[in-house]
Amino acid sequence: MSGHSKWSSIKHKKGAADKKRGQLFSKLARALIVAAREGGPDPAGNLALQNAIEKAKSYSMPKDNIERAIARGSGSDADANAYEVVVYEGYGAGGVAILIEALTDNRNRTASDVRAAFGKFDGNLGASGAVAWQFERRGVVLVDAEGVDEDELTLAAAEGGADDVELDGSTFQVTSAPESLTAVREGLEAAGFTVENAELTMVPKTTIEVADESTAKKILRLIDALEENDDVQDVYSNFDIPERVLEAVA
Repeated sequence: MSGHSKWSSIKHKKGAADKKRGQLFSKLARALIVAAREGGPDPAGNLALQNAIEKAKSYSMPKDNIERAIARGSGSDADANAYEVVVYEGYGAGGVAILIEALTDNRNRTASDVRAAFGKFDGNLGASGAVAWQFERRGVVLVDAEGVDEDELTLAAAEGGADDVELDGSTFQVTSAPESLTAVREGLEAAGFTVENAELTMVPKTTIEVADESTAKKILRLIDALEENDDVQDVYSNFDIPERVLEAVA
């Protein structure tokens, strides 16, 4: 996990997956393929593809890889038709809500793996709708706060269509409606700001503070186990682990 801001605590960025770049690019390519298959190859008219491209770029996926995945999804590639979107919902240790988005070619395998991970780390896989209501889909752009004038950033963000700018530790978190994500990122970059990350995500409406080290460790191990699964695209949760606890369990 990079840093100890509320954002990194809530979203639990893919530190483990970043070390396995091949696996990460494979997941990103799968998302691009499915988005292009379902909505066409033009990101201007395909919000899901637009956001899949944003995410791929934020992880420095090569342009050729992105274009190749889009071509596969919009062509007659048999692999493109094998994948389907599946969402799993459940609770981790301490009652924190966990929402998982997967792209799989075998629902039974993925469900079994996800259920096993929950069981191993004192969690419970729930029914559809169990926790989804606790999250909302948002566009989030992260900007390193060092040397940044908040007023200038806020102005540029507003001009791009953002709804809010919040200082989160050493990072500014700029949020927007999903369809405004690309415009916000491009507006900030045009204004001279360096964007660390831009992606469509699920933001929790409220958070649960986890101050117990044992509970925090179980939650983080569960998130890691889920994110390391090849079929899992994203894992979201509403936990907020204080910095002192994160440092103790890291």
